[in-house]
Amino acid sequence: MDVSDFDFFLPPERIAAYPAPQRDASALLVMNRWKDSDVTLSSFRRIGDFLPARSLLVLNDTRVFPARLRGAKATGAQVELLLTGKLTASSAASEEWEALARGLGRSRSGVELAFPEGLRAVITARGERGSVRARLLAPAGETVAQMIERVGEVPLPPYIVAARADHQPAMGPVDDRDRYQTVYARSSGAVAAPTAGLHFTDHLLKGLGDLGHEVARLTLHVGPGTFRPVTVDDTSQHVMDHEWYTVPAETAAAIARARAAGRAVVAVGTTVVRTLEAAARAGGGTVQAGEGRTNLFLQPGAIFHVVTDLITNFHLPRSTLLMLVAAFAGRERVLAAYAQAIRAGLRFYSYGDAMFIRGTP
Repeated sequence: MDVSDFDFFLPPERIAAYPAPQRDASALLVMNRWKDSDVTLSSFRRIGDFLPARSLLVLNDTRVFPARLRGAKATGAQVELLLTGKLTASSAASEEWEALARGLGRSRSGVELAFPEGLRAVITARGERGSVRARLLAPAGETVAQMIERVGEVPLPPYIVAARADHQPAMGPVDDRDRYQTVYARSSGAVAAPTAGLHFTDHLLKGLGDLGHEVARLTLHVGPGTFRPVTVDDTSQHVMDHEWYTVPAETAAAIARARAAGRAVVAVGTTVVRTLEAAARAGGGTVQAGEGRTNLFLQPGAIFHVVTDLITNFHLPRSTLLMLVAAFAGRERVLAAYAQAIRAGLRFYSYGDAMFIRGTP
């Protein structure tokens, strides 16, 4: 398909620069995967009113780590590293990382960078589109992991940074280290949050359990490719970045039970969709426990083997995330729902509102 088929006009004021005051106070748009009909507007804390009975909700428990490091070269020129993947096992004082760099100019391999509190980096290799390899060195008595946690910044998406630069006011005090993280995050390694999960609270999850719904978890470490635009005209020519995922044995078993009983398998976010559908493809249609890497690109025409229902946020025009949602529920149907969300004043992107696409009768 042509990438322009996934374009739509979004007024700048509809981009959420800050989260809602309470996680589950976000708005919720409910639409039907199979029927053209008016959508329903509600609050996310009422998601239980719309879930099919005894749904299995699958969450991505990846944890966003403070992957953005701001420092300087010996000349004083400002530099920035976005850590994207660790290449060596953790050690007390030295770790090798893949990263995206800004501000290096024509510096060659071997250049040393200085960060706050004595953290240093030596660029060991340079690649394309700003990619580098860097050896991070902690000061005496510290570990690299401790230093990253202390001096690193949460890598907020660029559209949030831009919206804040336009002086969009916050609705209250915001701690991005807390709010750009799901309440169930536990496996560190992502540079972007699985944002559909940002709306859940511990209280809401407990309430859904009391209603008879089941929760399972998996991990997909969201990489920088989630921000990468589609630069080709023909979407079939776009290649996704690989991302690591893990499906625990208990999650694979829960999915098998739900499918055998005809219960809904509700993916909380596009990362869960990609993980489950990639694992099913690797397992001949059945989700198997284990680890792997996936660059699965789901666009209209794709077959969904596992996921029956989807909770997701509102995504960027021309993005692979919008294409996935369009593959799940139909391009025209999804874009019509987006248009209604814009008219209703809903908020878009990572800190924005949510939609539930119901596919189970």
